Amino acid sequence: MPRKTDFPVSRVRQYLEPGPIVLVSSKWRGATNIMTLGWHTVLEFTPSLIGLVISSGNHSHRMIRDSRECVINLPTTALTDTVVGIGNTTGAEIDKFEHFNLTAQEAEKVGAPLIGECHASLECRLHDDALVERYDFFIFEVVKAHVAVSPKHPETLHYTGDGVFMVSGRIISRRLQFRPEMLG
Repeated sequence: MPRKTDFPVSRVRQYLEPGPIVLVSSKWRGATNIMTLGWHTVLEFTPSLIGLVISSGNHSHRMIRDSRECVINLPTTALTDTVVGIGNTTGAEIDKFEHFNLTAQEAEKVGAPLIGECHASLECRLHDDALVERYDFFIFEVVKAHVAVSPKHPETLHYTGDGVFMVSGRIISRRLQFRPEMLG
């Protein structure tokens, strides 16, 4: 058994971070923006619902709230410096697509652009905003998904806090023993 010690509760997120870092693109009244985001969770399979925590202090918050849509883009480790740079700048001062030399591609079902350099792009429409005012928690429905053919399991970034990321590791399959109800 591993030896355990007390740990600050304010830092438990480094063990519970729900998934890979994503880049959320938005568009409102002709302006576009991109934000780096780590606080997201899958809520339902059908319809495909994803919850995002977008701080009201973030430039994207108002754009996404007003447009009621966004694109969740999955960067790979090849974009690590870009992901950090996007997270350390504000779209109120720069055009992040231009500044970080990213390709804005037209979406099929929403107005927000896809990021061409990302492995996957999920077009989303706001499904429920009941928790936005109190918790900055948006619930989106994925209405269209675009995913690169390969690699099947890309290397993605997972934030652990204090500017430290982990890279997704090797793949372990247990398909024969897996039951979907095991995950809730």
